[in-house]
Order: sequence, then structure tokens, then C-alpha cells
Amino acid sequence: MRILVVEDTQVLGQAICERLTSLGHGVDLICDGKQADHMLKYQAVDLILLDLNLPGLSGLQLLQKLRQRDDDTPVLILTARDQIEDRIRLLDAGADDYLTKPFDFGELEARCRALLRRKQGYAANVTEHGNIRVNRDSRQVFVNDELTAITNREFRLLEIFLGHLGRVLSKDEITDHLFNFDETPGPNAIELYVGRLRKKLAMGDLRISTLRGIGYVAEITQSAKSE
Repeated sequence: MRILVVEDTQVLGQAICERLTSLGHGVDLICDGKQADHMLKYQAVDLILLDLNLPGLSGLQLLQKLRQRDDDTPVLILTARDQIEDRIRLLDAGADDYLTKPFDFGELEARCRALLRRKQGYAANVTEHGNIRVNRDSRQVFVNDELTAITNREFRLLEIFLGHLGRVLSKDEITDHLFNFDETPGPNAIELYVGRLRKKLAMGDLRISTLRGIGYVAEITQSAKSE
């Protein structure tokens, strides 16, 4: 998924980005609140990790502006404030969750998974789609109960399709979700990843159709729906 980290402590921000990138996410770091607000007016992301003490625009102000634009992107606040009043104010302002600094990276990953899962409409980390079972915690995919070898990037591509079943996704949309700003995927990168995913899920009930000149659409096959 595409994640934006807004954190003015460069060392911490880079550490978070490296951790999430290693899981296959496309991650970008911005250290200034005003710059982040400008970027979010034009670029959609799947999750925002937001520090409160930012130059240019505070994290709380950025959050308020985001919600005033009716942008419902999940926001996880990273804060050193541990007073209950502060937490209530953040949640009332539109935050989806918060994590008090210093935090454990394992807990950060779990909270990110929960928010991304919730955005896709799933209540549990393990979901079934026809004969395909997806475990977002262990990043494993099973087809007919058999483990399928899959890379982090392919797993994230699968998540993108499962989160948009029945909806046409252009190559640009998939690229925006799959890569960060610093990456420059080749013109055939999406075709390559989709082709690999199709091959690995060839026995599964997920059909990824190519619409020439438009993009891709993923659907659970009719046979799986009727069972």
C-alpha cells in the first residue's frame, strides 16, 4: 500500500520508512506539515503516519484540514503526548488511531495492518476469497490450502486488487499504490507484476482481466461465489 510518513525527526522517519518498505509498501517521507498538506491535496495515499510537532503546519492542523476536505484516509498519530485529554482531542479531530513515542516497531506494523485492513473493508487479518486465503499478518497466500510463494511486492499488488474488487484500476492508479516517489518503475513494470501474480494464482478463484488501453479489473469467479 502507499503510505505517507509525516515526521520531522529525520532519523525516526527514515527508520519507519525502511521498516515499512521492507514489507513491500510504497513509502514516502515528508518532514514539513505545510508540504505534506500540499501533497495530500493532489496525491491520494492509503495511510498517513502523522507526527504532531511539525514545522510549517502542526500535525493537528494538517489533520483538521484533511478532514475538512472530506478526505477519509486513515491517520495514525505518532505522539509523545500521553495525557488522556490529548488523545480524546486527536480522536475527535478525526484521527483513526494513535501510538505514543517511544513505540515498538512490531506494534506500529500491527496498527498499520489494522487500519489498512479496515479501509479495505475486512475485519480480520486472515480473509478468504473463493479458494484463496490471505494472511496479512504473516504475508502468506494459500490456494486450495497450499502455500504459494509470493514476493512482498506481489502480495501488495494482490491486496490492491482485493481492496478494489470489480473496479477498473488504471496502470497509473496501481503504480501510485505500489511504488513511492523515489522509485521509477519501467513502462512495463505493472504488466510484469500482474503477469507474475496471475501465474502464481492460476489455480485460484481470483480473475484479473486486462482491459486494453484502460487497465485491470479483478473479480472472484462466479463458481467461487456460488459455492
